[in-house]
Amino acid sequence: MNARAILKRPVVILGAALTVLIAVAALAIHHRTSIAPSVTFTTLAGEQIMTADLRGKVVLVDFWATTCAVCAREMPRVIETYRAYAPLGFEVIAVAMPYDRPDWVADYSKRNALPFRVALDYDATINDAFGGVEATPTSFLIDKQGRIVQRIVGAPDLDRLRETIEAELARPASG
Repeated sequence: MNARAILKRPVVILGAALTVLIAVAALAIHHRTSIAPSVTFTTLAGEQIMTADLRGKVVLVDFWATTCAVCAREMPRVIETYRAYAPLGFEVIAVAMPYDRPDWVADYSKRNALPFRVALDYDATINDAFGGVEATPTSFLIDKQGRIVQRIVGAPDLDRLRETIEAELARPASG
């Protein structure tokens, strides 16, 4: 065996190992095992929505705050996304952070004509159930079976999120 062949072997092995790792990581990302927590959202209007009530829909649970500049910048595109996909079975529940004053949340929602339901999380029950959200915005995309498909910390790439929403909406409600 010549020197060149000997030097090439570790590179080939490393390349193969890297390919396997990438494939495993991709499967892990797409593997749906995380069930959305069973919580009850209380909206500004006083409506109570349980996670189970949302089965059969694709849902974006968006933790946000009125004082979050990133949230304010992304909200118009979240509204556009909601309006585009709501007729197809897409829901958004915007969960105000526990430290957000209810009057600020109500004012923001009214001023910005938020078309989706806005929930208050007075005692951090919802926040805790979703793993203790600390940064805003943090969003969870939930499929029709109630499984978390994606967790997004920070401003989402809404074009990519829309692609995922479309794919989830196209899936059958069972399975």
